[in-house]
Amino acid sequence: MGLFDVFKGGGGGIKKHVARVANKRAQQHERWESIQVLAADGSDEALRALLTRFTVRVDPSITDGEEKNAAFQGIVKNGDAAIGPVRDFLETADTLAWPLKILKELQTDEEVTATLLELLSKMDIEYERDPQKKIDIIASFEERKDPRIVEAVTRFLGDMNETARFHAVCAIFAQDEAQQAIEALTKALLAEESVRVRMMILDGFVERGWSITESKDEVTKKLPNGYSLGKKGEVRKRQ
Repeated sequence: MGLFDVFKGGGGGIKKHVARVANKRAQQHERWESIQVLAADGSDEALRALLTRFTVRVDPSITDGEEKNAAFQGIVKNGDAAIGPVRDFLETADTLAWPLKILKELQTDEEVTATLLELLSKMDIEYERDPQKKIDIIASFEERKDPRIVEAVTRFLGDMNETARFHAVCAIFAQDEAQQAIEALTKALLAEESVRVRMMILDGFVERGWSITESKDEVTKKLPNGYSLGKKGEVRKRQ
């Protein structure tokens, strides 16, 4: 077997690199070599192995950052071949940052949004020990515009996690179609115990000039200090 065959993974040449790329006990130069070999190989197995580098942290932090950036560059340079592995990794990863950063390089904004919406559709609103990934996905829609977002995030107005509810409100108001959720937002306001979530909902109503026409008396009881309802149900905020 020639050197080129080993570098390209011929005859199982990448196996040790697959095992080593995310091994915290490996020497720095060994992990670095594995990153380069896997990036050059570009096979499905190699790309999936490269993605595992984002699941561990090594010391010192500067080394960790350099290696992760090298893995990022190595995956991105393989183009469309990396999309499947990255999408699969996004489903299992604990955090959103790196796989989302990669997808942004490989897909259009519309395609990235579709990927995130698909992932969010598999999540629920019940209690979970670590909801951060769900929160990150919902929060990412605050910087995106798509007609599908309002419908997708509205159910998270009833999430068990307060931060998820807060970002669901923010994501809805970031959309041109936010008005579709007026009824759901009003119901959420009535059920909400968090003052900051109620204030975010009310601020959105104020900004858009929306009125609350149903359950006005109940809503009035839920208004934080500084907010009031006009005769026609318009939400007012004291300056």
